[in-house]
Amino acid sequence: MILVPTAPWAHYVGDACAWAGAALAARWQHRRWPEEAGRLAAATSPGYFLSLAIGAVIGAWLMGSGNTLRSAIVTPSHSIAGALAGGIVAVEIWKWAKGIRRSTGGGFVLPICVGIVIGRFGCLFAGLPDFTYGTPTSLPWAVDLGDGIGRHPVELYESTAMAIFTIVYVRARLRGARWASTHAFHAMIIVYAAQRFAWEFWKPYPTVIGPLNIFHLLMMGLIVYGILWWRRGDDRAGG
Repeated sequence: MILVPTAPWAHYVGDACAWAGAALAARWQHRRWPEEAGRLAAATSPGYFLSLAIGAVIGAWLMGSGNTLRSAIVTPSHSIAGALAGGIVAVEIWKWAKGIRRSTGGGFVLPICVGIVIGRFGCLFAGLPDFTYGTPTSLPWAVDLGDGIGRHPVELYESTAMAIFTIVYVRARLRGARWASTHAFHAMIIVYAAQRFAWEFWKPYPTVIGPLNIFHLLMMGLIVYGILWWRRGDDRAGG
């Protein structure tokens, strides 16, 4: 069992580092592939980014806080999964209103991945008050967050999974793989939701349907979204 030093304020440090890392990743991506930033700028307006920000904030707090409604103590919180879903819904509504039918998420893939990879360390070091810890386990890599109980380091599971996807994506993009330039956002959503769905079984969150918690249901929705958008894009490209 690995003893992990924790402090509630570590979550905010993790958030700050995640935002900084995401900003650097966005800068690198847009310099490496400037045409992608150009396409995004040509297809959007300030309203796009305003909708994205509002949707992300609402989704983050609704999902984070809603997850505690069935707990003994209801606690206002925020969730990266909720922010991602809220941002997607808001952007899709904005695009529908503007008559834009193509994907605009490619430029956000690397920043989002880097943000998740870094941000989850903040969740881990925030400890038990963060309410993102894993269920008890006797595995040799179990972490002790201060209560003497070995737990699944679910934050590190997620961080590792998304780091692997990030490496695969960047290598594929540098090689010119078609999916990495046309379906990277959809691939990221599918991979993120699938791995998050798995780790949710090792979190002590209240269930809503059978063994599934609110994030299981959200991840199922994101997987369907990613697959449908991917197939839609292929259909428009002639298969």
